[in-house]
Amino acid sequence: MQIINVGLNHKTAPVEVREKLAFAGSDLPYALARLPVGNGHGPGYVLEGVILSTCNRLEVYALVEDPVRGQEDVARFLSDIHNLSCQTFTDYLTACSEEKAVSHLCAVACGLDSMILGEPQILGQVAEAHQLALQHGAAGAVMAALFRQALRAGKRARTETVISQHAVSVSHAAVELAKRIFGDLCHCQVLLIGAGEMAELAAKNLAANGAKGLSVINRSQGRAQRLADQFGARALGWERITQALWNVDIVISSTSAPRAIIHPDTVHEAMLMRHNRPLFFIDIAVPRDVDPAVGDLPGVFLYNIDDLQAVVQTNLAHRRKEIPKAEAIINQETAAFMSWFRALDVVPTIVELRQQAEEIRRAELEKALRRLEDLSDRERNIIQALTYGIVNKILHQPTIRLKEHANSRDGYHYTEAVRDLFGLCYDDGKDGGGED
Repeated sequence: MQIINVGLNHKTAPVEVREKLAFAGSDLPYALARLPVGNGHGPGYVLEGVILSTCNRLEVYALVEDPVRGQEDVARFLSDIHNLSCQTFTDYLTACSEEKAVSHLCAVACGLDSMILGEPQILGQVAEAHQLALQHGAAGAVMAALFRQALRAGKRARTETVISQHAVSVSHAAVELAKRIFGDLCHCQVLLIGAGEMAELAAKNLAANGAKGLSVINRSQGRAQRLADQFGARALGWERITQALWNVDIVISSTSAPRAIIHPDTVHEAMLMRHNRPLFFIDIAVPRDVDPAVGDLPGVFLYNIDDLQAVVQTNLAHRRKEIPKAEAIINQETAAFMSWFRALDVVPTIVELRQQAEEIRRAELEKALRRLEDLSDRERNIIQALTYGIVNKILHQPTIRLKEHANSRDGYHYTEAVRDLFGLCYDDGKDGGGED
């Protein structure tokens, strides 16, 4: 048995290919039920499998009898399940097996293979992929052990390194800047100008950091209301922009307007009503939403996307420094899993080898004792001990060698050789030797 990984991601395939192979949440149960061979539907040699499908990757981790045939079967499975020609995507597929497949999954769980280095959400997605595979009968004991080891690697990377710390997205950096200015955001009033993707990301990060007083303003009040409803915020009409500026501490602006929408006169009027209480603008729009002259007003502090990009680049550098530490964790967890995996076949092989030898010893001893009718009990015991000793001495070195090679790269081949040479039975019920 071997473990393989077959898939594609943002590094190997364009989005138009990735989206064709992606599984919606409702499609995964059907796909998982058809993946393993054990249910009579699965293609070829796949014994267990897990499908990891996110916006940036589609990967199948599988336990197979033969890695080459297994990779072909997974590609055919993806073709069948999506009703696509293999030629549509096979040029973009990558595949690996054994340590490389295990190490890759650990790296994914640690965030080393993400579009954003150290991205924290992938760990939960890896855990969810395995749980779904268990629920729908695709994963078994080996996949459970593999994903448990990968999740352990991911958790260690987050606790033993800072690879997931320091903001590396502009929206996240905006919130980090707000925290740096105000500390605890629980008592701050925050105004989001805009209701697009950047505003939503900022709202998520604000909520995750405890911000309670959140308002959303947008030229389309319907969109503002939809975003506000997600986070228990207030939606305001655009005509209330000056009034909104009276009451807030932080403004994060991210519209797609072609020119500045916040002007010095509007902010000056608001500052008079605030009695010059400080007001912080974080402008993450391109083109800029806030006229640069706003930053010249007394009590107003203005940061634009270039200020945040400098923070992001510095933080990315901090994360990159942690890569060697994360890679060391990945190597340790990969080695631990491979040690367990390679030993899977060794113990039953040793047990079966000794059982076979014991059956032969007992049968031959009984034949010999029937021919030697006049033996005393002492003589019978001596002969019995002799046969025990011969069997143990013959099997001693093979047993030691199998155990020694259990953790090596070629351990699987030693186990298979012993099974073949001694005609031991395989788990599928087929005899490993004997007559045709």
